[in-house]
Amino acid sequence: MLILGLESSCDETAAALVTGSAQVLAHRLAGQEAAHRPYGGVVPEIAARAHVEVLVPLVEAALADAGVRLADVDAVAATAGPGLIGGVMVGLVTGKALAHAAGKPLIAVNHLEGHALSPRLSDPALAFPYLLLLVSGGHCQLLLVEGVARYRRLATTIDDAAGEAFDKTAKLLGLGFPGGPAVEAAARAGDAKAVALPRPLLGSAEPHFSFAGLKSAVARAAGQYAPEDIAASFQQAAVDCLIDRTARALLRVEGVTALVVAGGVAANGAVRTALEALAAANGLRFVAPPGWLCTDNAAMIAWAGAERFAAGLFDPLDVPARARWPLDPGAEAVRGAGVKA
Repeated sequence: MLILGLESSCDETAAALVTGSAQVLAHRLAGQEAAHRPYGGVVPEIAARAHVEVLVPLVEAALADAGVRLADVDAVAATAGPGLIGGVMVGLVTGKALAHAAGKPLIAVNHLEGHALSPRLSDPALAFPYLLLLVSGGHCQLLLVEGVARYRRLATTIDDAAGEAFDKTAKLLGLGFPGGPAVEAAARAGDAKAVALPRPLLGSAEPHFSFAGLKSAVARAAGQYAPEDIAASFQQAAVDCLIDRTARALLRVEGVTALVVAGGVAANGAVRTALEALAAANGLRFVAPPGWLCTDNAAMIAWAGAERFAAGLFDPLDVPARARWPLDPGAEAVRGAGVKA
């Protein structure tokens, strides 16, 4: 099985070729950091235009890297949401065109499912079910991953995602863009106990996450302490919240094979170290993809396509692009105007 994957949900444009045996034959990625850096965050229209310019050349380069033709692939997998709708449309329409031109099946991939299944690309021994902390710039969820297209959401954020809080903290402290790596780098030179910051919902019986109050506290502290100390204190507070909520979720599940983390924030070393310790304390394997597979990429989309291909899950050419697309649409609604489903 050979799957061509396309990713364009935010500010990374990517194309990859992945086999059903978890071999990444090619992966091409174009970032947009320079274009968005002056604004301190992603500008949707700039992102969409950049996707239009580079996606087809990336596909051509990936095919050349793998030494195959479009006719050799078994299916085309493209992110169909959730994400910035302009970018999602660019990738999905391109995927539809390639699938139609080559007479191949189309697989419309939920970007979150790409993250959820990416640990099985890097660790083929990872078996269902597993508890997943999916933590990124747009989402912060705890999911019981029971199988392909089978997800049970145990918790989500009632306001901001953890990655969003990292990005806003970096902007408030003038650390640069992208925010997550900038905060982590600054934190290495800071004192995590220097600034008293809140840990929203820590110890609460509510299963969900909240980061808006932490972000606001950073805004109040900015200018009163060294940026490195604020960064270190913020990162420790975020880690404490993630571990507390994940530990509570572990009490609600039985028979899981591993504790797994995925998404852009999963590349953070402090987050990984704390989760690894939590897994060990609960007698579980800890699985985390390598850093490049945590951030947005097309290899995870191609792999999710391969998993869905094996399950016989294909999509018609009129499948819509979606700005929001929950993995567990039947999950109970939670309080909070900024809920990230």
